[in-house]
Amino acid sequence: MSRRHPLAFVIALIAGLTLPTVARASNCAGTQTGLVPLTALGAGTYQGYPGGLYPDGSNVRPAAHDAAGLAIANAIAPIDTFGNADPNGRVLFISIGMSNCTQEFTTFIPLTNADASKGARVRIVDCAIGGQTASIIKNPTAAYWDSVRARLRGRGASPAQVQVVWIKEANAGPTTGFPAATTALMRDLGSVVRTLHDQFPNIRIAYLSSRTYGGYASSALNPEPYAYEGGFAVKWLIEGQIAGEDSLNYDPVQGAVEAPWLAWGPYLWADGLKGRKDGKVVWTRGDLGPDGTHPSVPGREKVARLLLDFLKSDETSKMWFVT
Repeated sequence: MSRRHPLAFVIALIAGLTLPTVARASNCAGTQTGLVPLTALGAGTYQGYPGGLYPDGSNVRPAAHDAAGLAIANAIAPIDTFGNADPNGRVLFISIGMSNCTQEFTTFIPLTNADASKGARVRIVDCAIGGQTASIIKNPTAAYWDSVRARLRGRGASPAQVQVVWIKEANAGPTTGFPAATTALMRDLGSVVRTLHDQFPNIRIAYLSSRTYGGYASSALNPEPYAYEGGFAVKWLIEGQIAGEDSLNYDPVQGAVEAPWLAWGPYLWADGLKGRKDGKVVWTRGDLGPDGTHPSVPGREKVARLLLDFLKSDETSKMWFVT
């Protein structure tokens, strides 16, 4: 399969064109699969599709997209429950996603609240819920969104205060292979980020992460290679926004705003015990719970620390997240 031009390919995906499907069986091989993390794949390809977190095999945000994100991040400031600027208000950062997301984010919250570098006006609320896959929460009338609003009220916050989200999502039990299942997830994520814009009038930024390693999975919920391939869904979605896809527009100068500015959060996948060349991530069997899919306590702590490190170091987050 020949290499596809990344942005032209993404535009075709979002436009809904039919793409060839490569059938893949679930792989529960265990300690490693031989798959190459997107961050290491770079300009190489997987099933003919380029790697890297961003276009052209790069792990770095394109300059124009990065500059736009920096400008948006610079404008983030505390607001009250009505969404008005208020130095005594809050910068509300929430999670959106499914079971793995809530398990990891509820570990992230106390870890972060104990970190002296976190800004005093930053409030963090977990709004992820078990079983709520991308195919469910893409619907703005889904009961999930009622639960999100209830959680915010329970913390004395409001939807109008949400400015930044972390999204970690998947679809349960994929069977259609690559790229079909990945394309479906990408489109569902596109609907999710548009729903975020509808639900939260002051949302500015959405950071996305794909799943962790699924090679230890003992069920068909989201095993390899689907866990790995979900990274392409995030990659293609962000590339669609970079390419100027109208349905993902975040810039009022360019037309109707449909979504927040999108970027990768921490990339969490590594090939089991083989890990990654950057040395930051290795997934042992002990990092996963009994089903090999949901994180154990050590696995939750690993993701929580990766997310915290990202927020403290990324140029678009540290300006509002750090004191």
